Amino acid sequence: MELFKTTRVYDFVRYSSYGLIVSMLVCAMSIALILIKDFKLGIDFAGGNIVQIQYTNVAPISQIREILSQRQDFGGFQVSEFGQPNEVLLKLPLLDEANQNNLSKLILEALAPSGEFEIRRTNSIGAKVGDEFKKKGIISIVLALLAMMAYISFRYEWRFSLAGIVALAHDVVIVSGVVIITDIDFSLEVLAALLTLIGYSINSTIIIFDRIREQMLLYRAKDMRFVINEAVSCTLSRTLLTSFTVFLVVLTLFLFGGEIIRGFSLPMLVGVVIAAYSSMFVAPKLAIVFGFNLDEYYKKEAQKRKKAEEKRLLRKMYEGGVV
Repeated sequence: MELFKTTRVYDFVRYSSYGLIVSMLVCAMSIALILIKDFKLGIDFAGGNIVQIQYTNVAPISQIREILSQRQDFGGFQVSEFGQPNEVLLKLPLLDEANQNNLSKLILEALAPSGEFEIRRTNSIGAKVGDEFKKKGIISIVLALLAMMAYISFRYEWRFSLAGIVALAHDVVIVSGVVIITDIDFSLEVLAALLTLIGYSINSTIIIFDRIREQMLLYRAKDMRFVINEAVSCTLSRTLLTSFTVFLVVLTLFLFGGEIIRGFSLPMLVGVVIAAYSSMFVAPKLAIVFGFNLDEYYKKEAQKRKKAEEKRLLRKMYEGGVV
């Protein structure tokens, strides 16, 4: 399926210059948010208790806050509506051992004056487990980036590898800024969204890099700008269709999946758009910025073909019994 019947070569490299400026500004703002405001760590990483409550009628959130504020052991609590007006999500600190083991009973007794309700679920994570999750989450993202950088370097050229990884970092930083702005708790769902985004974004970038390499080897072009413009233009239908279909799926999760999956769906919703943009306007342009040279590339490819031919002739001589 094609969006465009005829392939027109657009000047993506020209517009990429403006795109890089916008990207740098947005990334700078996202980094500033991370340094100044930082993520609001969820229970998964900070440790604590999550209690989901369903009331028979509309939940009296102000009354719940008033009741909990009178208890010293619930200091630093958070109360928010959870998807529906009659459902509430409580985020509570870790309690002493006796109260921690009887958390459901404690909540039922404390909130009894607020109306008739039932406890749908409770989750508890210790501070040590949360810290371990945090370390493993950082390690998993770093290892994913390093593994992809090694693969692209082996498959293409180190400048393409660097461009691809910088584009990936660009996507992750911007989506992280969106997570902070929208006040989403940084949980395992958000971490899963970032790792999914890394895989999705590098896939879009690799397809364009493949087309660039194909054009370089097939037509022996001399102008890198034309090679990039042609490659991005030829893959434009695929990029837009794939991004649009994934966007629709994630949008469905965002609209109808409820609060419990919001930490995954919202970052992915933004990430799909950012990934499509970075694969077309950021990664290819960065390869030029990092000094990729077509003449040097052709020389290296000629040397590779020469060595491969020498190995083929030697193998043929040995197989024919000539030493």
